[in-house]
Amino acid sequence: ETVTIFGRQVSLALANINVGVLYIMAVASIAVYGIVLAGWSSNNKYAMMGGLRASAQMISYELALGLAFALPVLMAGSMNLLEIVQAQQGFWYILLQPVGFVIFIIASLAEVNRSPFDMPEAEQELTAGYHTEYSGMKFALFYMGEYIKMIAVSAFAASFFLGGYSGPGVESHPWLGPLYLLLKIVAVLFWMIWMRATLPRFRYDRLMAFGWKVLFPVALADVLLTAVVLVLMPQAAGAALFLPLLVVNAVVFVLALALLSMGLGGKQNVA
Repeated sequence: ETVTIFGRQVSLALANINVGVLYIMAVASIAVYGIVLAGWSSNNKYAMMGGLRASAQMISYELALGLAFALPVLMAGSMNLLEIVQAQQGFWYILLQPVGFVIFIIASLAEVNRSPFDMPEAEQELTAGYHTEYSGMKFALFYMGEYIKMIAVSAFAASFFLGGYSGPGVESHPWLGPLYLLLKIVAVLFWMIWMRATLPRFRYDRLMAFGWKVLFPVALADVLLTAVVLVLMPQAAGAALFLPLLVVNAVVFVLALALLSMGLGGKQNVA
């Protein structure tokens, strides 16, 4: 938590909040208002449609994202980010909850409007979405805000599932902690940019159907089954939870495949 610089103990955390996860979710949800107001105030139908799409998409996927946040909270027994990171010493939560990590990443991509979930900025349909009437510094603020949110989401992914600042040699050399955290953040950012250059954009109706019919039920089932395992094994932690949660992840994965085939596999009428 601290490093020694010129003989003084310096905290690596800006604020140690006991309900840090709840605070993050509350602050992240405010972004919807800015996007809706940006589209509405442009007095442009494409910008307004982009703002409405963005708000509907973000609200829909915030449900699955909130449930993905609940997984490390349940396993660590705390909403404090430092305690969640400390609970992963020696066994990261991505090993216990690979499906939960995938849910978190997918919902995060939709939350920050990154490809293949960049429907609010679909150039072929909406010109540039809620950015259409903006240029100069105002456009730069929107663009920088998008990348700041990407960095924040990557930091949360590293803290919740990748062990945060933990790594080899941190106990004897605390200065390695920020370096490990930075490397994990860069790895998640690289993956997000790679996905943008690899995957095509979803159709909007399929995007919303995936969020409500597949991702949300899968995330809910994952949280419920994980909670059952933790209630039945209250003293277990780390490697002791690997096999029970492996079964949970297998069940949730099969459920996801079934919901995908039922929810998105059928033909839809196009007007």
